Amino acid sequence: MIEMAIIGGTGLTSLSGLEIVRREVMHTPYGEPSGPLLFGQLCGREVLFLPRHGAGHTIPPHKINYRANLWAIAQSGAKQVIAINAVGGIRSDMEPGMLAFPNQIIDYTWGRVSTLFDGVTPPLNSGDGAARETSTIQVTHIDFTDPYCESLRQLLIRSAADAGIRAIPDGTYGATQGPRLESRAEIARLARDGCDLVGMTGMPEAALARELELCYACVAVVANWAAGCSEGIITMAEIEHHLNGGMAQVRQLLEVAIGNACLR
Repeated sequence: MIEMAIIGGTGLTSLSGLEIVRREVMHTPYGEPSGPLLFGQLCGREVLFLPRHGAGHTIPPHKINYRANLWAIAQSGAKQVIAINAVGGIRSDMEPGMLAFPNQIIDYTWGRVSTLFDGVTPPLNSGDGAARETSTIQVTHIDFTDPYCESLRQLLIRSAADAGIRAIPDGTYGATQGPRLESRAEIARLARDGCDLVGMTGMPEAALARELELCYACVAVVANWAAGCSEGIITMAEIEHHLNGGMAQVRQLLEVAIGNACLR
């Protein structure tokens, strides 16, 4: 039975070591997910993998069908979701190449469909696998005080320590619209607001996961200093360099985390 899903971001469109058992194309009431769900074995454990931007990294952050992605994952039976997000570092210790596990988020995005509760919400499959009829349900105002699942965050923090990976155990993620990078003044505003990291895919993904009662946590991979936090301009060569090193650590982290999850 699938318990854990992994959403791959920039730099993680495939998962090394994942022995794919099957691919499933999901058709959801919210449209098409970013790609087929990949079911397989990682370190001897069943997992589900979905590349957020599509297999060829062709879907920009503001065009991702977050609702379809999260609904498909929940429909598969997964209960926990580890989301991998490439970010820019704002806080002085959020240097390129580091991993961080945010505990808060501020949403600066606009125009994205950010809730499942838009009048008619299709239910998930019942326990016997039979889908119930779509019905109109009352809007639910989720508690988003702590946007990430604390038990999964703590699992990731412990697993990073077990793997000997230097990682930052907290931070506030500022979610921006993209796909362009931010201006120096925008990053200065985010810093004044208390943001430690900046990325483009953290919302509405985290909120939708909460609506679906999924245990969701983020592994933020710092790919570059945010605008104005270092000398010079930000280049794709710099981002790719740091992502390569960061994603190698992510793969190591996932192996340990999935093993530790099965020991709980």
